[in-house]
Amino acid sequence: MSTIDDDTLLERSWEYREETLYRRLFGDTGPGIYPLDMDLLRNVFKQEQIDPRWLHVGVNACPPHGDRRHWIYVSTGLSNPWEGRHEDGDSGWGIELMLETQDEATWALTTLRWFTAYHLLLCHSRMPGNPLAPWDRLKLGGPVDHAGSMLQAAVFVPSLHFPGPQQLPSGRFDFLQLLPLTLDEHAFGRAHGFEVLVAQLRTQGAAPVIDPQRVSIDLAPALVLQSPPGSP
Repeated sequence: MSTIDDDTLLERSWEYREETLYRRLFGDTGPGIYPLDMDLLRNVFKQEQIDPRWLHVGVNACPPHGDRRHWIYVSTGLSNPWEGRHEDGDSGWGIELMLETQDEATWALTTLRWFTAYHLLLCHSRMPGNPLAPWDRLKLGGPVDHAGSMLQAAVFVPSLHFPGPQQLPSGRFDFLQLLPLTLDEHAFGRAHGFEVLVAQLRTQGAAPVIDPQRVSIDLAPALVLQSPPGSP
């Protein structure tokens, strides 16, 4: 594919995601993109060599719309096909990140911008480790809201409200959702499986929409069905 074709594909895919797909999924996508900036990349992530294309990646803060009464923070630009079409069918890095909250929250925007930059740097081998993927989990090192929240860990899951894949002219991508957890929930997930944990979070109304003021849910290991004695 020629450079002109690549540029046209990038423009069409970018415009379709912003003006068609995101508006269909989220309705109101907010006042505009909160892009990654030099301060975040240089002062927080200590990057000296910065690809100018990274500054076109950012986060939308989508307010309540229609029947949806909560906020959605969603990255935009990770799925940009800067290098043209991929043989595997993905557009760009094949994901966009998402975080859903009960209320408008500066911490949510800050957190998702941080993880968007982190994922971008992982994809470019600027940080140790592999790019973010479903069921990756971590401790945050403090409250997610930088205040008194008990949510001090997190797991990444396939989007619960917006399952993929999503399709752009350049290929597909999936939403990867950030679910903040308490440390007790994180420990439970490590012991019993994060799929089990997320199912219980959903049942008790603690996911996928996040309330940073919540406490740990009541946790119960999944029941294991045992065969009757003497059965094969």
